Amino acid sequence: MSKAHVRRDMRKHSRRPVELPVLVSDAANKVKAAIRFESADVSPGGAFLCSDLLFEVGEILNLNIELPGRPIQARGRVVRVSRGSTPDQPPGMGIEFVDLSPADRAAVQAALD
Repeated sequence: MSKAHVRRDMRKHSRRPVELPVLVSDAANKVKAAIRFESADVSPGGAFLCSDLLFEVGEILNLNIELPGRPIQARGRVVRVSRGSTPDQPPGMGIEFVDLSPADRAAVQAALD
């Protein structure tokens, strides 16, 4: 296999597969209302949101994530966009949390443990 086909995992936090509702709005307010996505996986450092509707890499998004028993708010940056259509690589966006309170980060970690 060529190096072009090998993807290195550069994440600081390991992610767990978990489907959670996430309301997303762009920080620049180009989209008038929040859009509902589903997460495919989440970690204290970010999430992958499944969707055919994709924001651009680098865009900053406001996220409301419905953890069991506790909604949290975060600001995230789109770091990866996947247009894939296979079960191994669904379409969606990799989001890195750039603003998440320590209490909310701890709540994410507790929900994943």
